[in-house]
Amino acid sequence: MTLYLIAALQAYLLGSIPWGFLAGRMQGVDLRTQGSGSTGATNALRILGKKWGYTVFALDAFKGWLAVMVGFLIALKAYGAPQSVVINSGVVGAIFAMIGHTYPVWLRFQGGKGIATAAGIMLALFPPPVFAFGLFVWLTLFYTTRYVSVASLGAAVALPTGAAGMWALGQGDALRTSIAGIMCLLAIWRHKSNISRLLSGTEKRFEKKSRPSA
Repeated sequence: MTLYLIAALQAYLLGSIPWGFLAGRMQGVDLRTQGSGSTGATNALRILGKKWGYTVFALDAFKGWLAVMVGFLIALKAYGAPQSVVINSGVVGAIFAMIGHTYPVWLRFQGGKGIATAAGIMLALFPPPVFAFGLFVWLTLFYTTRYVSVASLGAAVALPTGAAGMWALGQGDALRTSIAGIMCLLAIWRHKSNISRLLSGTEKRFEKKSRPSA
């Protein structure tokens, strides 16, 4: 129990680092009052531009990956736990990293929607084909619809789908597949306003910038 509490605490603290908010502050902007009001990578991209948006995405993904890996290391190095407990510790890290990102205590529990953090978690917790499948779905939906929300929701659904597929092939387990399902539901819940705008036809697309004529 002590192991899991430590894994949860470190993951929440890592996950709650508000990289988007900090990037905005460096540019004199409070992302909570701009665009969608999210401190995640997508709103950072819209408000701050590509350089900052991509940087925030990378940092948010890294903290998700790191939270899981630290959970693994705590169980393995500090407690010498068996493999099943090591995986459980990583799962706890994944859950609380997502909670920390989505509901950071530093920002009165107003955070991002968790897609970038989930990408980092996927890299650390699941077999590589799960991440590759999620990335393929995201890219396909984004470049065909130009809606980040549609791509993110598709990738969220791809996570438990890919995890279940790998489990069926003997490279996963029920616990991680269940956690993938929970992460998917959390992402859908956090995108409820986007879903409403999609249904009403008011969701904004990422439009291609036209090149200036010679």
